[in-house]
This record gives sequence, C-alpha cells and structure tokens, in this order.
Amino acid sequence: MATVDIFVGNHTVVDPDIYQLWINGYSGFEAAKLQQARGVQQKFGCVFDDIVSDTLDYYRLFTSLERLLKTPPKLVDQQVYQLDTATLRLLIQQYYSIDPSVVREILGKKLSARNRKDLDDVNEKTKVPLRSCRRQFDNIKRVFKTVEDMLGSLVQNIKKHYLVSEQLAKQYAAIVFITNNKFETGKKKLSYLTFDDFFHCADKMIANWSYSSEDCENHEDMDVDLDRNFLQELRDLKMLLEKEYLDEHKSIALQNVKSCVSEKIYQDMDSNFRTFSKTIVNIAYGLNHSKEAKDIFVDIVEKLIEPFQQLRWHQADVSAFLTAYKEACHQMEFFMQVDPRLLSVWERYMNTLSSCILQMYHT
Repeated sequence: MATVDIFVGNHTVVDPDIYQLWINGYSGFEAAKLQQARGVQQKFGCVFDDIVSDTLDYYRLFTSLERLLKTPPKLVDQQVYQLDTATLRLLIQQYYSIDPSVVREILGKKLSARNRKDLDDVNEKTKVPLRSCRRQFDNIKRVFKTVEDMLGSLVQNIKKHYLVSEQLAKQYAAIVFITNNKFETGKKKLSYLTFDDFFHCADKMIANWSYSSEDCENHEDMDVDLDRNFLQELRDLKMLLEKEYLDEHKSIALQNVKSCVSEKIYQDMDSNFRTFSKTIVNIAYGLNHSKEAKDIFVDIVEKLIEPFQQLRWHQADVSAFLTAYKEACHQMEFFMQVDPRLLSVWERYMNTLSSCILQMYHT
C-alpha cells in the first residue's frame, strides 16, 4: 500500500521570477516559454505542460491580487491572503516599478483615455509588452490623481498611500511634478533627453523651487507647485541686465574663470556673456508665467545647451562658466549693498538651474 505525504497550509507563496514576468506584461504561455528557456524543466525534471500549469496558477493569483495592489494599504490590511512582510514589499514595489523608456514616452502627456489607447505606439517604440505599458500608465494616472491636490511633501504622500521605496516615490513625484506643471518634454529638440535627465531636474526643482524647499516659508502648501513667493522674487533679478550691473557681473565672472579655462574658451565667454546672462535671467523671470514656464526645458536646450555645443565647450567648460557666473554675484555691489536678500534667491535659482543644465548637457 502506497504512502502519500500531504501538507496543507494557508500561507500564500509567490514565485518572484514568475511575478516579474507577469509585471513585465508577458502572457502566461509566454512566461512559461521563458521559464523553459531558463532551464526550469531540467532543474525540476518536469514536462512543459507542468510549467504552463504552474505559471497559469501563479497568474491567476496575481490577477486576483491586482485589485488590492491598486490600493496597497488594503493589501497590507486584508486577511484573505497570508503574505509575509517581505512578500508584500516585493509585490508592491514591483507592481509600481517603472521602465524608464516607457515613462519617457508617457512623460508630459495628458493622462487621458485617448493617450492610453495610443500605448500601442509606445509598445512598438520601446519593445516593452503592451500590458506592461498599460500597467505603468494606469499606475502613473492613479498616483497623480491621489496626490495632485494634497498638501505637503509629494514624496511622503506617495510613500504613505502607495508604500513604495523612497527612490521610487521620488520618481513618481518627479512625474507628477512635470505633469502638473505641464512642462514640455515631447518636442523634437528634447528627444535626446532620457527619463533620468528629467527625473534629475524635477527632483532638484521640487527640493529647491517648490514649497518643500528649506528656503520656503510655507511648507504646508502643495509640493506639486512652484513656490509663488520665490517666483515673485526672481522678477527682481532683471536688474542684472541693466548695463551697469551687467558690466560688473561680466568683469568679475571673467576674472574668476580665466585661470580655469583655455584662452579660446575664455574668449568665447567674453564674446557671449551678455547673451547667456540675458537668457539665464529671462528664464528666471519667465517662471512667473505658465506659458513661458512650461518651456523651461526647451529654453535650456535651445538658448544655452545648443549654443554651448556650437562653441564646442566640454561639460567642464560649461560647469566652469556657470560656477563663475553664479559666484560673481557674491562680489557685486548690487547684491552686497543694494539688495542683499536677493543673494539667497539667486543661489536657490542658480544651483538648481546649473544642475539641470549639466545633467542635460550630453556630449
């Protein structure tokens, strides 16, 4: 008489490899084929039908969990599936994971039903399965709708409501910030920029130009918006374009940078200083007007990066110019005697703008 050992338990087991395939948008059969290609059949001495059956079982589990994954706190609080802390963390983090190439295509677009229907184009361009593109689009839309009107820190609000890691929350915060401010990201001139470039810039803007900045007096306001008081103060920087201050600014900046760059680069800076200064100050001034603010990335590329590249400046040359340009103001009469309070506004503006320019300056 044969003896059969039977074990019955209520602990829900999740295979992380199969879950990742589900997250990546593969069908159950496609996932089984990939499992077979990875040597699962040889490892466990089974037939392909067993792999298909096992994979489909997991897929049914993941599909039933998806309703709860859309509201992670509910997944944590539910009693139907017995999941340990590590598994819960894996399920949530992977479900809200993003593919930079997919998000780059979605970034800046309206999160509308029409654009969701156009994800076929994103699938074709990125080679990421359509199901994964839809998951990411829906997650971005869901997170945006949840936090767009909330007071306080974007990152903390996202972490609280979606239980994702700090880094992933920052990525979603950057997407929400760019979407909310309607920043242009889709123009041809910007096509060379990656999601990481936009993430870097948005993260700096949130940290320094929004209501969460250490320099902001009202931290309780919405983090998705730029600090209105800061934007108003930026208008006063127009004084830097008056001939008296422009000449002083140029003289100090060129004196400070002369030992850091070649003679050719120095002559370029001398010849183009007024043009570059006008652009930098006008970008600051334009942040007060939504139509101009939304083109900040276009303006940076068109009016600064492309001219730098035409002059054949290396990134180190750009960095030297921006540093000298910013630091010169510490020695200027305008900032030291006429309006000393503006020095902190200038630093707050230039530190972020310089960081964005250097991130976007691909060579």
